[in-house]
Amino acid sequence: MTGASVHPTQTMSATSTHQARVAHAPDGTRFSVLGAISFSHLLNDMMQSLMLAIYPLLKAGLHLSFGEIGLITLTYQLTASILQPLVGLYTDRRPQPYSLSVGMGFTFTGLLLLARADSFPHVLVAAACVGMGSSIFHPESSRVARMASGGRHGLAQSIFQVGGNAGSALGPLLAAALIVPHGQRSLAWFSLAALVAMGVLAFVGRWSGHQLRPGRRAAVTATPRPTPLVRRTMAILLALVFSKFFYLASINTFLIFFMQQRFGLDVRNGQLHLFVFLAAVAAGTLLGGPIGDRIGRRRVIWASILGVTPFTLALPYAPLAWVGPLTAIIGFVLASAFPAIVVYAQELMPGKVGTVAGLFFGLAFGLGGIGAAALGQLADVIGVIGVYKVCSFLPFIGLLAALLPDLHEPHAAPGSGTSALQQG
Repeated sequence: MTGASVHPTQTMSATSTHQARVAHAPDGTRFSVLGAISFSHLLNDMMQSLMLAIYPLLKAGLHLSFGEIGLITLTYQLTASILQPLVGLYTDRRPQPYSLSVGMGFTFTGLLLLARADSFPHVLVAAACVGMGSSIFHPESSRVARMASGGRHGLAQSIFQVGGNAGSALGPLLAAALIVPHGQRSLAWFSLAALVAMGVLAFVGRWSGHQLRPGRRAAVTATPRPTPLVRRTMAILLALVFSKFFYLASINTFLIFFMQQRFGLDVRNGQLHLFVFLAAVAAGTLLGGPIGDRIGRRRVIWASILGVTPFTLALPYAPLAWVGPLTAIIGFVLASAFPAIVVYAQELMPGKVGTVAGLFFGLAFGLGGIGAAALGQLADVIGVIGVYKVCSFLPFIGLLAALLPDLHEPHAAPGSGTSALQQG
C-alpha cells in the first residue's frame, strides 16, 4: 500500500469532528419532533394527573381511607415502575417506533375504566392500565427525544419532560373546572385526548422508524466506563431520586388534604394550590436540562436536591399566604434535577438510552407509589401535617451529590462541537 500512513488517533479525531459537525448542524435539533413528543407527554400526564386530582371525589364516593388512596397511587406507579426498565431494555435491542401509540391506547382504556369504576378493586384495575401506558410511553419517547436532540441532550430532555409537567399541572385545573362539578363519569370525555395523542405519536413513529433504517443509525463511539464506577455512581443517583420523589409524593398526593386540615380550604382551592406547585415543577424541568448542558449536570443535581432544604423545613409551619410561594420554590428547584439526572446517567452508560430512561422514569413512578402508600399509612396515624414535618428532612440526602464523579461534560455553548471530554 502506498501513500502516507495515517495515525489512528488522527482518524478517530477526524471521525469525532465529523460527528460533532453533523450533530450540531443547523437542522440537527428537530424541534418539530421534540414538540410532538412534548405535546403527547402533556396529554399523557394530564390524563394521569386527573386521577390524582379526583382523589377527594373517590375518597368520598367510595368511602376510601388514606391508606387505600395511597394504594391506588401505588398500583398505578408500581405498574409503570416494574415494566419501564424492561421496556427500555427491550427497545434498546429492538426499537419499536409505533409502540408509542400502543402505550397511549392503554391510557385511553384506563381512563374509560376509571370513569365507570364503582368499587375500590375497579379503581385499581383502571390505575394499572394507566400505569401500563406510562411504562410503554416514557422509555421510547425519551429515546426519540435524544435522537432528535442534535447533540443538545439536556435541552431535548427538558423539552420532552416539561410537556409531562405541564400536563400534570393542567390536570388539577381541569378537574376543578369540569370533573368536580359534573362528577366522576365526566372523566370519560378526557379519553378523547388519548385519541389525539395516538395520532400525533403515529407521526413520531414514522420519523423514528425512518431514522432507524439501515445506514442511518449512528454507532455509539463512547468508551464504556469501569463497572465499579458505574455501580457506585448509580447507587448515588438512585438515593437522590429516592429523596426527590418521596418528597414529591407528599405534595402530589396529600397537598389538598394538607390545605384542608391546616387551613380549612375546600377542594377547589386546594387544587389551585396543587396547580401552582405543578406549574413550578414544569418551569424547573424546562430550565434544568439547558442549564446542565452549559454548566454541567453534576452542579445542577447538587444545587437542586440539597438547595431545596430550607423551604421544605419551613413549609409545615408557614402561614397560608406563604404556602403558595414555598411550594412553588420547592417544585421549581427540585424539578430542575431530573433532566440532569437522566442525561447524566445516559452519559454514564452510553448505548443504553432506553434502559436508563426506563430505569429512572420507572424508579420515579415506583418511588412515588411506594411513597404515597407509606405516607398514606403514616397519615392515618400521625395526620397529614405530621407527614409534612417528617418529609421536610428528606432533601438532606442531597449531600450525597458531592460524591458524584465529574464526567467531563460539555461546558461550551451548544453548537461549538467541543467538550471537555474531547479536550481531555
